[in-house]
Amino acid sequence: MTFVFSPSPVTALPVAGTASRFPVRRIFCVGRNYADHAREMGAADQAEGREPPFFFMKPADAMVSGEGEISVAYPPLTKNLHHEVEMIVALGAGGANVAVEAAKDLIFGYAVGLDLTRRDIQGRAKEKGHPWDMGKGFDQSAVAGVISPVAEAGHPEHGRIWLSVNGQMRQDGDLSAMLWKVADIIANLSTMVRLEAGDLIYTGTPAGVGPIVPGDVLEAGVDGVGTLRARIV
Repeated sequence: MTFVFSPSPVTALPVAGTASRFPVRRIFCVGRNYADHAREMGAADQAEGREPPFFFMKPADAMVSGEGEISVAYPPLTKNLHHEVEMIVALGAGGANVAVEAAKDLIFGYAVGLDLTRRDIQGRAKEKGHPWDMGKGFDQSAVAGVISPVAEAGHPEHGRIWLSVNGQMRQDGDLSAMLWKVADIIANLSTMVRLEAGDLIYTGTPAGVGPIVPGDVLEAGVDGVGTLRARIV
């Protein structure tokens, strides 16, 4: 096959304990999956009831990852960039209309991630009923650490999820507080689109999201999964 120009390189994440890398196909994100975060975003109805999860997406090439400290570029056209620490689910197999009981069989591993948000742009889009794409899907808006395969991490359902900025704790929650658990998320999402190997799912963030600026150093972790360090440049 001949292309009119060279295809873009495949986005891939490092995998703990191996030189192999995980190729990223699509990035799905779950909105407001912790009640305390839903409340701080003004979504009290969602926090009080178990509404169906809602999803948004980021382009695969919005991903920036690596081992050690990750450099993340501060994006243009915003004065209010926010951090959101999340546990990432990396799928090693796919399917449509997946049963909740079978959902975990699709998982290759887990990673620590940051969903970065241009909150001012997102806010203006919400006010006008416009899509969130430019508030959520900009370059380097999806940050990820090393994937821990299921054989090492198991399937975390409890444990601390946290983030600090310049050594000051900002977010400190527990995976058990997810409104929708990982298996439920996968099953629900698979009714909307056919999932495939290489898909990533950001599973939501606890309360405490807030602004970051160039020079800030973010450290984040999920018990049993790993840690991540990023510098905003």
